[in-house]
Amino acid sequence: MSKNSHRVVIAVFPDVDLLDVTGPAEVFALANRESGGRTRYEVRLAGPGRGGEAVATSAGVRIVTDLGFADVGTEVDTLLVPGAVDMDSDGPRPRIDPRIVDWIKETAPHARRIASVCVGAHLLAAAGLLEGKAATTHWSTAERLAADHPEVEVDPDPIFIRSGRVWTGAGISACLDLALALVAEDHGEDLALTVARQLVVYLKRQGGQSQFSVPISRPPASRRDIDELRLYISEHLEADLSAAALAARMSLSERHFARVFTQETGKTPAAYVEALRVEAARRLLETTDKPLEHIAGATGLRSVETLHRAFRRQIATSPAAYRRRFRTTTA
Repeated sequence: MSKNSHRVVIAVFPDVDLLDVTGPAEVFALANRESGGRTRYEVRLAGPGRGGEAVATSAGVRIVTDLGFADVGTEVDTLLVPGAVDMDSDGPRPRIDPRIVDWIKETAPHARRIASVCVGAHLLAAAGLLEGKAATTHWSTAERLAADHPEVEVDPDPIFIRSGRVWTGAGISACLDLALALVAEDHGEDLALTVARQLVVYLKRQGGQSQFSVPISRPPASRRDIDELRLYISEHLEADLSAAALAARMSLSERHFARVFTQETGKTPAAYVEALRVEAARRLLETTDKPLEHIAGATGLRSVETLHRAFRRQIATSPAAYRRRFRTTTA
């Protein structure tokens, strides 16, 4: 298999999430098309039965497998494992099928890389592939993953994490971000961004971005002027965004503005601005090799010292440690 040819095997089984199967498959198909023939992702759906069997997904839509687990063999570039859930009184419970876990154990040693989508991380953990590694999953099952597998360093915030050759993703729409990151690793950011544009994805999000980014972590404000101010802040991070400057923009006293803003957003003006600036800095740390001085200036944090303090407050790590963990491609 050439370096531009990739056999992607996606596990499918009853009640698997439909988007977590079809989303990555669409990304790889578009990569083939947009590369002008320079890349070839061969996607195969594998199930516990025989090839050609229809499998009902969680959406009720049936998909047909290309081959059975027993027929996959050793020619696997990327092993992609989504998940399925059952609902109980405690919320969603990831389904752990011993047949699937055993197959993952047998197949993983032959794969160049392994990736889970959504609650598929629970299957990788059950197969022993996440021991001693950082991993993520859908936010609704992260606490259960940590409780069931204390040997795994579970981080419920990022949309995906890479730990060596093992990737774990948050699932649902984040399956697209994970697949785009895999394309970027294989063939560079330019192709991944081209595919993202074809998917009409607003922004190709990087792995360290939160499952709940700052602008969507709260519903729209009841006051339109506050929502307009939030948009202004996000588009002018290098500007003077002090409480006094923002209050003047709103034609309010600083005290009244602070009270209204905190009531509408759940954060003080200073905390909200800092969170947005740290989020922007995280994207630059993941996607560029720019020095910390440049990143501090570009995001309005001004100095490396302020950048360090903001990272400690917001995500309890340093910018350098964050870059080492979430840098997924070479600039």
